[in-house]
Amino acid sequence: MDHRLARTIWQYLEMVNAVTYFAPECRQAARELGLKGFWMGYFGCRAAPLGPVGAAVVEATFFNFEPSRVRRAIPDAWSFAEPTDVVEARSTAAAVALRRLLTHEGAEALARRTLPVLDSLIASGDPGGRPLFAANRDVRQPDDPVAALWQAATALREHRGDSHVCLLAAAGLDGCEVHVLFAACAGITPSVFQDSRGWSPTDWRQAVQRLRNRKLLDDADLASAEGLRLHQSIERHTDELAAVPFRSVGDRLVERLIDGLRPAARRIAATGQIPFPNPMGLPRPITIS
Repeated sequence: MDHRLARTIWQYLEMVNAVTYFAPECRQAARELGLKGFWMGYFGCRAAPLGPVGAAVVEATFFNFEPSRVRRAIPDAWSFAEPTDVVEARSTAAAVALRRLLTHEGAEALARRTLPVLDSLIASGDPGGRPLFAANRDVRQPDDPVAALWQAATALREHRGDSHVCLLAAAGLDGCEVHVLFAACAGITPSVFQDSRGWSPTDWRQAVQRLRNRKLLDDADLASAEGLRLHQSIERHTDELAAVPFRSVGDRLVERLIDGLRPAARRIAATGQIPFPNPMGLPRPITIS
């Protein structure tokens, strides 16, 4: 399989996964569990498959958040809700959101068509060095097929994300520098990442200077040729690592997966539920092939 297809599939799966961050049903579920505020809901829900871990584990695995933002939510989240309850609630709420966005019949048809392939891909994924993937892989599959679809999409999304973090760390980039370089390469305003990831203007300026010192940014704070090469290399290698499980199921099943996910992803994007631009790096729907 062409590794570039792994990027397209990620973009489709990310549309399915991302309802957990933006859909009102998912935010309400976190509040009903007792999690306080958006960020405790975010960190608590995404980290829950790892168990009642401390802030340092979440900082390491999520990688690109300002540490104090994590520490305001973790480990306090576990005093309000047990991780096992959070795991169940988040997939249930995501299923409700997907049925609203895709219609009840559309969401269930998508689950029937794609879940067997997604399950095969998860079974083929290598958990080595991928803690969020490993934790989500081992979550008990929900009885509700749409909740199971969301959980499978999430596991594969974290497989790719864990690989990406390894490559970013290997490139010597810290959590703030990652966003500075990406914003410079993609032409995205810094506020998208500063607001969502908790980096202050001072943090940002210092990261800019460090990247200038490495010749990854020029004097105008634009990505240099070397910065662009590094960014493109990381993205290419992320695609290559993400493509490995897909090669185990064969081109026919990959095509079936793409054909099933494409209209669903476009429909979710068309609802406006997910903003563009966004800190996940998802492109606008018109650019998804």
